[in-house]
Amino acid sequence: MSQMIQCHRVESRSDQRAFLRLEKELYRDDPHWVTPLWGERKQLCAFAGKHPFYNNAECQAFLATKDGKVCGRVLAIVNHAHNRYHNEKRGFFGFFECVDDEAVAKALLDEACRWLTEKGMTDVRGPVNPSLNYECGLLVDGFDSPPTFLISYNHPYYEKLVTAAGFEKTQDLFCYDASIDDLDDLDPKLQFVIDEATKRFKVNCRPISRKTFDADVKAFLKIYNQSLQRTWGYVPMSDDELVHQAGQLKLLIVPELTSIAEIDGEPVGAGFGLLDYNQVLKKMNGHLLPFGWLKLMLGKRKITRLRLVSTNVLPEYQKWGLGLVTLARILPDAIRFGIQTGEFSWVLESNSLSRGTIERGGARRAKTQRIYDRKL
Repeated sequence: MSQMIQCHRVESRSDQRAFLRLEKELYRDDPHWVTPLWGERKQLCAFAGKHPFYNNAECQAFLATKDGKVCGRVLAIVNHAHNRYHNEKRGFFGFFECVDDEAVAKALLDEACRWLTEKGMTDVRGPVNPSLNYECGLLVDGFDSPPTFLISYNHPYYEKLVTAAGFEKTQDLFCYDASIDDLDDLDPKLQFVIDEATKRFKVNCRPISRKTFDADVKAFLKIYNQSLQRTWGYVPMSDDELVHQAGQLKLLIVPELTSIAEIDGEPVGAGFGLLDYNQVLKKMNGHLLPFGWLKLMLGKRKITRLRLVSTNVLPEYQKWGLGLVTLARILPDAIRFGIQTGEFSWVLESNSLSRGTIERGGARRAKTQRIYDRKL
């Protein structure tokens, strides 16, 4: 008997539960998968509350069934902020999960593309969950270890599902691994650049202050927005998103693992390392209540891996080595904290300046996430 594949919009609470449950079922036996924070996942999929991302976007979730059993999911996204910023009519897809069946994946992604076409889109890009400012990319290389915190993860067969549905690579995102032991072999030219840039601009680097925490986090996010204006695919976070992200980060940031570079008292660069909370979250089943937050806070002192999320410098200073100056401030405190390994993630394939600096520092490319495009 032929197997019937059907796709339908997620509209009911039971559909939403099935959408979330599928992820858990597909990775149940995968030792590297880390349960997401379900509360945040619901918001980003527009299932609970209103995430500030959707003040400038809309979405529609879809489920695929085969002989009545849920076997695929996807979220179609119209990011109005992106389209205004880039003058495009580009749709997006995200939160894609599917069994190893090309027919199911194609039917599901085609359904999402039809919805985007109805919304006037001419192209589609993904996966983004739900934009490049959040988790994004399809893992295509580096399946031998768990992802770090807020880095996406998927089964190896997903690449063939997406390409079979007509999508082609448009950009890779790289994750680089570095060990504290690598410092012994650090290129001395990098230290020279750090020293010269510090003297030239009279840079003062300090960690985020607990006394002015809110103001410092907002300063970091402002620099983040300004420094990435010419970066591929980038869209500035809205003020509402900045406030939301600041609130989230306040609970997760360890001040001594951050750095703000100032010239004449004005912030010009900012970097922060985010502890790999996945080392703790893996044991929490994705729930922060009632005791999840306590486990997270008590467990963070045992975390030995640091994700260097970003080192951002205002455009006028980007070619003068201030990114290295900003990063160098974090290093001694990271060693004292007990960090053994770090991950620079993610770094755009097209960002030759950052990639070159990281590779000269001895970091090794460990994972590759891929973004795909398709004409509608």
